Amino acid sequence: MTADEIKALLNLEPHPREGGFFVETWKSDETIPVDTLPSRYHGPRHAGTAIYYLLEPGTFSEIHRLSSDEVFHFYLGDPVEMVQLAPDGSGRTIVIGSDLKQGMQPQVLAPKGVWQGSRLLPGGRFALLGCTVSPGFDYADYEAGSRVELLHRYPQYREHIEALTRVEAFGLF
Repeated sequence: MTADEIKALLNLEPHPREGGFFVETWKSDETIPVDTLPSRYHGPRHAGTAIYYLLEPGTFSEIHRLSSDEVFHFYLGDPVEMVQLAPDGSGRTIVIGSDLKQGMQPQVLAPKGVWQGSRLLPGGRFALLGCTVSPGFDYADYEAGSRVELLHRYPQYREHIEALTRVEAFGLF
């Protein structure tokens, strides 16, 4: 199966913010009122959401952080490298995939407030993942990482930051 076949079969569209391709597969019909959520939320949220997410060569999930926990599930294809940069200045890389003997993980948590970005490992053709977010995903909770700020804070992850962020335009109107 090819990435194009998967995109067609699952009705995947380009992700409007982070890169890659996606389709929302579930949004809870129950909502959590804003007055019962932590103060980082500025409106009600669905109890949970889920998407299919596909990466292929030339695409990546830009470094970003969410207000909610996000769980990644590996479905098929080639391994994906994820970088996570924590608020305390530490970081780690994780390989999401199916080869457990090689230390790959088929399910990975990206905790709320942790910068995260992903890409195929070199030579990969595609990877189909699932992402489950709770409280549910809302674009108001999405923050794209600034390359300049991330490089200053996490210099030991320069290669990952440069590969997984977009060049910022300064002084352009």
